[in-house]
Amino acid sequence: MRRSVLVALAVLFAGFLGACSTGAYFWQATTGHLKVLASAKPIDAVLATPDTPAKLRTQLKYVQQIRAFSVTRLGLPDNRSYRSYADLNRPYVVWNVVAAQPDSLTLNTWCFPFTGCISYKGFYKEEDAVKLGNSLRSEGLDVAVLGVPAYSTLGFTPDPVLSTFVYFPAGELARLIFHELAHQVIYIADDTMFNESFATAVEELGVNEWLNQEGNAPLRAPYEVFDGRRAAFRLMLARAQDDLRAIYSDPALVESGTVLQAKAERLALLRTEYSGLKASWGGWAGYDRFMADDLNNAKLGVSGLYTRHVPAFKALFVHCESNFPDFYKAVDALGAKPAAERDGLLQAIRSGDFSQIDLGCSGF
Repeated sequence: MRRSVLVALAVLFAGFLGACSTGAYFWQATTGHLKVLASAKPIDAVLATPDTPAKLRTQLKYVQQIRAFSVTRLGLPDNRSYRSYADLNRPYVVWNVVAAQPDSLTLNTWCFPFTGCISYKGFYKEEDAVKLGNSLRSEGLDVAVLGVPAYSTLGFTPDPVLSTFVYFPAGELARLIFHELAHQVIYIADDTMFNESFATAVEELGVNEWLNQEGNAPLRAPYEVFDGRRAAFRLMLARAQDDLRAIYSDPALVESGTVLQAKAERLALLRTEYSGLKASWGGWAGYDRFMADDLNNAKLGVSGLYTRHVPAFKALFVHCESNFPDFYKAVDALGAKPAAERDGLLQAIRSGDFSQIDLGCSGF
Protein backbone atom coordinates (compact mmCIF):
# COMPACT_ATOMS: atom_id res chain seq x y z
CA MET A 1 0.00 0.00 0.00
CA ARG A 2 1.50 3.35 -1.01
CA ARG A 3 -0.55 5.57 1.24
CA SER A 4 -2.86 5.76 4.20
CA VAL A 5 -5.36 7.90 6.04
CA LEU A 6 -3.84 7.85 9.51
CA VAL A 7 -6.68 6.52 11.62
CA ALA A 8 -5.81 7.94 15.01
CA LEU A 9 -5.09 11.58 14.26
CA ALA A 10 -8.59 12.68 15.16
CA VAL A 11 -7.73 11.49 18.65
CA LEU A 12 -5.23 14.33 18.99
CA PHE A 13 -8.21 16.11 20.49
CA ALA A 14 -9.31 13.21 22.67
CA GLY A 15 -6.97 12.76 25.61
CA PHE A 16 -9.93 11.58 27.63
CA LEU A 17 -9.63 8.25 25.82
CA GLY A 18 -6.52 7.33 27.81
CA ALA A 19 -8.45 4.92 29.99
CA CYS A 20 -9.77 3.05 26.99
CA SER A 21 -8.29 -0.33 26.07
CA THR A 22 -7.06 1.24 22.83
CA GLY A 23 -5.31 4.05 24.71
CA ALA A 24 -1.83 2.70 23.96
CA TYR A 25 -2.56 2.62 20.25
CA PHE A 26 -3.88 6.18 20.25
CA TRP A 27 -0.85 7.30 22.25
CA GLN A 28 1.66 5.91 19.74
CA ALA A 29 -0.30 7.44 16.85
CA THR A 30 -0.57 10.86 18.50
CA THR A 31 3.04 11.06 19.71
CA GLY A 32 4.32 9.61 16.44
CA HIS A 33 2.59 12.27 14.37
CA LEU A 34 3.61 15.06 16.73
CA LYS A 35 7.24 14.02 16.23
CA VAL A 36 6.76 14.23 12.47
CA LEU A 37 5.28 17.72 12.79
CA ALA A 38 8.07 18.82 15.15
CA SER A 39 10.71 17.86 12.60
CA ALA A 40 9.08 19.84 9.77
CA LYS A 41 10.55 23.09 8.44
CA PRO A 42 8.97 25.48 5.92
CA ILE A 43 10.06 24.60 2.38
CA ASP A 44 11.12 28.20 1.75
CA ALA A 45 13.47 27.97 4.74
CA VAL A 46 14.94 24.68 3.50
CA LEU A 47 15.51 26.17 0.05
CA ALA A 48 17.17 29.23 1.61
CA THR A 49 19.67 27.06 3.51
CA PRO A 50 22.98 27.02 1.57
CA ASP A 51 23.86 23.40 2.40
CA THR A 52 20.55 21.94 1.18
CA PRO A 53 21.53 19.16 -1.29
CA ALA A 54 20.95 20.00 -4.95
CA LYS A 55 18.65 17.03 -5.53
CA LEU A 56 16.48 17.91 -2.54
CA ARG A 57 16.37 21.51 -3.70
CA THR A 58 15.13 20.38 -7.14
CA GLN A 59 12.47 18.12 -5.66
CA LEU A 60 11.18 20.76 -3.27
CA LYS A 61 10.86 23.23 -6.13
CA TYR A 62 8.76 20.63 -7.92
CA VAL A 63 6.64 20.35 -4.76
CA GLN A 64 6.01 24.09 -4.77
CA GLN A 65 4.95 23.99 -8.40
CA ILE A 66 2.74 20.94 -7.78
CA ARG A 67 1.19 22.53 -4.69
CA ALA A 68 0.32 25.75 -6.51
CA PHE A 69 -1.19 23.76 -9.37
CA SER A 70 -3.26 21.69 -6.94
CA VAL A 71 -5.04 24.86 -5.82
CA THR A 72 -5.35 26.84 -9.03
CA ARG A 73 -6.24 24.01 -11.42
CA LEU A 74 -7.55 21.12 -9.34
CA GLY A 75 -9.47 23.03 -6.70
CA LEU A 76 -7.73 21.20 -3.85
CA PRO A 77 -7.38 22.83 -0.40
CA ASP A 78 -5.21 25.95 -0.11
CA ASN A 79 -3.82 25.31 3.35
CA ARG A 80 -0.52 24.57 5.09
CA SER A 81 -0.30 20.93 4.00
CA TYR A 82 2.77 20.07 1.86
CA ARG A 83 4.34 23.49 2.41
CA SER A 84 6.92 22.19 4.89
CA TYR A 85 9.50 19.39 4.79
CA ALA A 86 10.48 16.77 7.39
CA ASP A 87 13.48 14.43 7.23
CA LEU A 88 12.50 11.28 9.14
CA ASN A 89 15.67 9.21 8.67
CA ARG A 90 13.67 6.04 8.04
CA PRO A 91 12.26 4.38 4.89
CA TYR A 92 8.56 4.75 5.78
CA VAL A 93 6.55 7.08 7.95
CA VAL A 94 4.20 4.33 9.18
CA TRP A 95 3.68 0.60 8.75
CA ASN A 96 0.13 -0.63 8.11
CA VAL A 97 -1.26 -4.01 9.10
CA VAL A 98 -3.95 -5.54 6.89
CA ALA A 99 -5.68 -8.88 7.40
CA ALA A 100 -8.30 -11.12 5.76
CA GLN A 101 -9.77 -14.56 6.17
CA PRO A 102 -7.91 -17.33 4.30
CA ASP A 103 -10.85 -17.75 1.92
CA SER A 104 -11.91 -14.15 1.34
CA LEU A 105 -10.56 -10.92 -0.14
CA THR A 106 -12.70 -8.87 2.25
CA LEU A 107 -10.37 -7.10 4.64
CA ASN A 108 -10.81 -7.03 8.39
CA THR A 109 -11.62 -3.56 9.74
CA TRP A 110 -10.73 -1.53 12.80
CA CYS A 111 -13.11 1.15 14.04
CA PHE A 112 -12.15 4.49 15.58
CA PRO A 113 -13.81 7.74 16.65
CA PHE A 114 -14.31 10.29 13.85
CA THR A 115 -12.77 8.20 11.06
CA GLY A 116 -15.14 5.24 11.35
CA CYS A 117 -14.09 1.73 10.34
CA ILE A 118 -11.11 1.30 8.03
CA SER A 119 -9.29 -1.65 6.54
CA TYR A 120 -5.84 -1.22 8.07
CA LYS A 121 -4.12 -0.23 11.29
CA GLY A 122 -1.04 1.97 11.23
CA PHE A 123 2.01 2.13 13.50
CA TYR A 124 4.99 4.47 13.67
CA LYS A 125 7.31 1.64 14.71
CA GLU A 126 7.73 -1.34 12.42
CA GLU A 127 8.17 -3.71 15.36
CA ASP A 128 4.72 -2.77 16.69
CA ALA A 129 3.14 -3.53 13.31
CA VAL A 130 5.01 -6.83 13.08
CA LYS A 131 3.84 -7.77 16.57
CA LEU A 132 0.19 -7.23 15.67
CA GLY A 133 0.70 -9.01 12.35
CA ASN A 134 2.13 -12.07 14.09
CA SER A 135 -0.77 -12.10 16.54
CA LEU A 136 -3.29 -12.04 13.72
CA ARG A 137 -1.44 -14.81 11.87
CA SER A 138 -1.67 -16.95 14.99
CA GLU A 139 -5.46 -16.62 14.66
CA GLY A 140 -5.26 -18.14 11.17
CA LEU A 141 -5.66 -14.93 9.18
CA ASP A 142 -3.86 -13.89 6.01
CA VAL A 143 -1.78 -10.88 7.04
CA ALA A 144 0.50 -8.31 5.39
CA VAL A 145 2.62 -5.59 7.01
CA LEU A 146 3.13 -2.76 4.52
CA GLY A 147 5.48 0.21 4.73
CA VAL A 148 3.71 3.47 3.87
CA PRO A 149 5.59 6.57 2.63
CA ALA A 150 2.76 9.08 3.19
CA TYR A 151 -0.59 9.57 4.88
CA SER A 152 -3.30 12.17 5.25
CA THR A 153 -4.68 13.62 8.47
CA LEU A 154 -7.74 14.86 6.55
CA GLY A 155 -6.74 18.47 7.17
CA PHE A 156 -6.65 18.20 10.97
CA THR A 157 -2.94 19.10 10.89
CA PRO A 158 -0.61 20.55 8.20
CA ASP A 159 0.84 17.40 6.64
CA PRO A 160 4.47 17.95 5.60
CA VAL A 161 6.39 16.65 2.62
CA LEU A 162 8.43 13.73 3.95
CA SER A 163 11.86 12.33 3.18
CA THR A 164 10.08 9.00 2.62
CA PHE A 165 8.66 10.23 -0.70
CA VAL A 166 10.31 13.53 -1.63
CA TYR A 167 12.74 11.82 -4.04
CA PHE A 168 9.99 10.15 -6.06
CA PRO A 169 10.11 11.05 -9.78
CA ALA A 170 8.28 14.32 -10.38
CA GLY A 171 5.17 12.70 -11.86
CA GLU A 172 4.88 10.30 -8.93
CA LEU A 173 5.44 13.14 -6.49
CA ALA A 174 2.54 15.03 -8.06
CA ARG A 175 0.31 11.96 -7.94
CA LEU A 176 0.97 11.43 -4.26
CA ILE A 177 0.34 15.04 -3.23
CA PHE A 178 -2.86 15.24 -5.28
CA HIS A 179 -4.03 11.95 -3.75
CA GLU A 180 -3.47 13.01 -0.15
CA LEU A 181 -5.05 16.42 -0.67
CA ALA A 182 -8.09 14.73 -2.24
CA HIS A 183 -8.69 13.01 1.09
CA GLN A 184 -9.08 16.47 2.62
CA VAL A 185 -11.86 17.27 0.13
CA ILE A 186 -13.97 14.14 0.63
CA TYR A 187 -13.75 11.42 3.24
CA ILE A 188 -16.62 9.01 3.90
CA ALA A 189 -16.49 7.17 7.20
CA ASP A 190 -16.55 3.35 6.99
CA ASP A 191 -15.78 3.15 3.25
CA THR A 192 -12.06 2.81 2.59
CA MET A 193 -12.58 1.66 -1.00
CA PHE A 194 -14.69 4.70 -1.87
CA ASN A 195 -12.16 7.09 -0.31
CA GLU A 196 -9.07 5.54 -1.87
CA SER A 197 -10.63 5.06 -5.29
CA PHE A 198 -11.77 8.69 -5.35
CA ALA A 199 -8.32 9.94 -4.33
CA THR A 200 -6.68 7.70 -6.92
CA ALA A 201 -8.96 9.10 -9.62
CA VAL A 202 -8.04 12.66 -8.59
CA GLU A 203 -4.32 11.86 -8.63
CA GLU A 204 -4.50 10.28 -12.09
CA LEU A 205 -6.60 13.07 -13.57
CA GLY A 206 -4.49 15.70 -11.87
CA VAL A 207 -1.08 14.42 -12.88
CA ASN A 208 -2.14 14.22 -16.52
CA GLU A 209 -3.08 17.91 -16.45
CA TRP A 210 0.08 18.83 -14.52
CA LEU A 211 2.32 17.11 -17.06
CA ASN A 212 0.61 19.10 -19.80
CA GLN A 213 1.88 22.33 -18.24
CA GLU A 214 4.50 24.31 -20.13
CA GLY A 215 7.96 23.12 -19.16
CA ASN A 216 6.83 19.72 -17.89
CA ALA A 217 6.94 17.91 -21.24
CA PRO A 218 10.35 16.26 -20.50
CA LEU A 219 8.81 14.67 -17.39
CA ARG A 220 6.05 12.89 -19.30
CA ALA A 221 8.08 10.18 -21.06
CA PRO A 222 9.65 8.66 -17.90
CA TYR A 223 6.31 9.02 -16.12
CA GLU A 224 4.48 7.14 -18.87
CA VAL A 225 7.01 4.30 -18.78
CA PHE A 226 6.42 3.78 -15.07
CA ASP A 227 2.68 4.34 -15.32
CA GLY A 228 2.43 1.76 -18.09
CA ARG A 229 4.15 -0.78 -15.90
CA ARG A 230 1.86 0.08 -12.99
CA ALA A 231 -1.23 -0.34 -15.19
CA ALA A 232 -0.06 -3.73 -16.43
CA PHE A 233 0.71 -4.85 -12.88
CA ARG A 234 -2.67 -3.71 -11.59
CA LEU A 235 -4.45 -5.48 -14.44
CA MET A 236 -2.61 -8.69 -13.59
CA LEU A 237 -3.65 -8.35 -9.93
CA ALA A 238 -7.26 -7.56 -10.89
CA ARG A 239 -7.49 -10.78 -12.91
CA ALA A 240 -6.13 -12.74 -9.95
CA GLN A 241 -8.62 -11.05 -7.62
CA ASP A 242 -11.53 -11.96 -9.91
CA ASP A 243 -10.35 -15.57 -10.10
CA LEU A 244 -9.94 -15.82 -6.34
CA ARG A 245 -13.43 -14.43 -5.73
CA ALA A 246 -14.76 -17.10 -8.08
CA ILE A 247 -12.77 -19.78 -6.23
CA TYR A 248 -14.03 -18.69 -2.82
CA SER A 249 -17.65 -18.73 -3.97
CA ASP A 250 -17.51 -21.99 -5.96
CA PRO A 251 -19.90 -24.46 -4.24
CA ALA A 252 -18.05 -27.47 -5.63
CA LEU A 253 -14.72 -26.32 -4.21
CA VAL A 254 -16.29 -25.43 -0.88
CA GLU A 255 -18.05 -28.79 -0.62
CA SER A 256 -14.93 -30.75 -1.54
CA GLY A 257 -12.74 -28.76 0.86
CA THR A 258 -10.30 -27.80 -1.91
CA VAL A 259 -10.73 -24.03 -1.80
CA LEU A 260 -7.34 -23.39 -0.25
CA GLN A 261 -5.63 -25.72 -2.71
CA ALA A 262 -7.21 -23.84 -5.62
CA LYS A 263 -6.14 -20.58 -3.99
CA ALA A 264 -2.53 -21.77 -3.73
CA GLU A 265 -2.55 -22.79 -7.39
CA ARG A 266 -3.88 -19.38 -8.46
CA LEU A 267 -1.25 -17.56 -6.40
CA ALA A 268 1.44 -19.76 -7.97
CA LEU A 269 0.09 -18.78 -11.39
CA LEU A 270 0.20 -15.12 -10.34
CA ARG A 271 3.89 -15.45 -9.54
CA THR A 272 4.49 -17.03 -12.94
CA GLU A 273 2.56 -14.23 -14.64
CA TYR A 274 4.64 -11.67 -12.81
CA SER A 275 7.87 -13.33 -13.96
CA GLY A 276 6.69 -12.94 -17.55
CA LEU A 277 5.66 -9.35 -16.99
CA LYS A 278 8.99 -8.54 -15.37
CA ALA A 279 10.85 -10.07 -18.30
CA SER A 280 8.86 -7.87 -20.69
CA TRP A 281 10.18 -4.89 -18.72
CA GLY A 282 13.75 -5.95 -19.24
CA GLY A 283 14.05 -7.22 -15.68
CA TRP A 284 12.84 -4.05 -13.92
CA ALA A 285 12.21 -5.21 -10.34
CA GLY A 286 9.99 -2.49 -8.91
CA TYR A 287 7.28 -4.89 -7.73
CA ASP A 288 9.52 -7.69 -6.48
CA ARG A 289 8.95 -6.87 -2.83
CA PHE A 290 5.18 -6.85 -3.24
CA MET A 291 5.27 -10.26 -4.88
CA ALA A 292 7.79 -11.82 -2.51
CA ASP A 293 6.39 -11.01 0.93
CA ASP A 294 2.95 -12.07 2.19
CA LEU A 295 1.37 -12.66 -1.21
CA ASN A 296 -2.06 -13.54 0.16
CA ASN A 297 -5.64 -12.32 0.50
CA ALA A 298 -4.63 -9.39 2.70
CA LYS A 299 -2.22 -7.95 0.16
CA LEU A 300 -4.47 -8.61 -2.84
CA GLY A 301 -7.45 -7.22 -0.98
CA VAL A 302 -5.72 -3.97 -0.10
CA SER A 303 -4.50 -3.44 -3.65
CA GLY A 304 -8.13 -3.43 -4.77
CA LEU A 305 -9.02 -0.60 -2.40
CA TYR A 306 -7.21 1.90 -4.59
CA THR A 307 -8.55 0.90 -7.98
CA ARG A 308 -11.99 -0.73 -7.77
CA HIS A 309 -14.10 2.41 -8.37
CA VAL A 310 -11.57 4.52 -10.28
CA PRO A 311 -13.23 3.97 -13.72
CA ALA A 312 -16.57 5.10 -12.28
CA PHE A 313 -15.11 8.24 -10.73
CA LYS A 314 -13.33 9.11 -13.98
CA ALA A 315 -16.57 8.63 -15.91
CA LEU A 316 -18.31 10.92 -13.44
CA PHE A 317 -15.57 13.53 -13.94
CA VAL A 318 -16.19 13.51 -17.70
CA HIS A 319 -19.93 13.72 -17.05
CA CYS A 320 -19.20 16.82 -14.97
CA GLU A 321 -17.56 18.34 -18.06
CA SER A 322 -14.10 17.78 -16.56
CA ASN A 323 -14.74 20.48 -13.98
CA PHE A 324 -13.07 19.59 -10.69
CA PRO A 325 -15.28 21.64 -8.30
CA ASP A 326 -18.46 20.25 -9.91
CA PHE A 327 -16.95 16.77 -9.79
CA TYR A 328 -16.25 17.14 -6.06
CA LYS A 329 -19.85 18.26 -5.46
CA ALA A 330 -21.15 15.19 -7.27
CA VAL A 331 -18.84 12.85 -5.35
CA ASP A 332 -19.83 14.49 -2.06
CA ALA A 333 -23.49 13.94 -2.89
CA LEU A 334 -22.74 10.36 -3.85
CA GLY A 335 -20.90 9.79 -0.59
CA ALA A 336 -23.91 10.97 1.39
CA LYS A 337 -25.95 8.03 0.07
CA PRO A 338 -26.23 4.78 2.05
CA ALA A 339 -23.38 2.40 1.23
CA ALA A 340 -25.42 -0.06 -0.83
CA GLU A 341 -27.03 2.74 -2.84
CA ARG A 342 -23.75 4.50 -3.65
CA ASP A 343 -22.16 1.20 -4.67
CA GLY A 344 -25.05 0.64 -7.05
CA LEU A 345 -24.68 4.15 -8.44
CA LEU A 346 -20.96 3.66 -8.97
CA GLN A 347 -21.64 0.45 -10.91
CA ALA A 348 -24.22 2.28 -13.03
CA ILE A 349 -21.85 5.18 -13.68
CA ARG A 350 -19.09 2.81 -14.70
CA SER A 351 -21.42 1.23 -17.26
CA GLY A 352 -22.39 4.64 -18.63
CA ASP A 353 -25.80 4.93 -16.97
CA PHE A 354 -26.21 8.49 -15.67
CA SER A 355 -29.99 8.42 -15.53
CA GLN A 356 -30.04 8.89 -11.76
CA ILE A 357 -27.62 11.84 -11.79
CA ASP A 358 -28.77 15.39 -12.41
CA LEU A 359 -27.17 17.04 -15.43
CA GLY A 360 -25.78 19.92 -13.35
CA CYS A 361 -23.45 17.49 -11.58
CA SER A 362 -24.46 19.05 -8.26
CA GLY A 363 -26.26 16.12 -6.73
CA PHE A 364 -28.19 12.89 -7.09
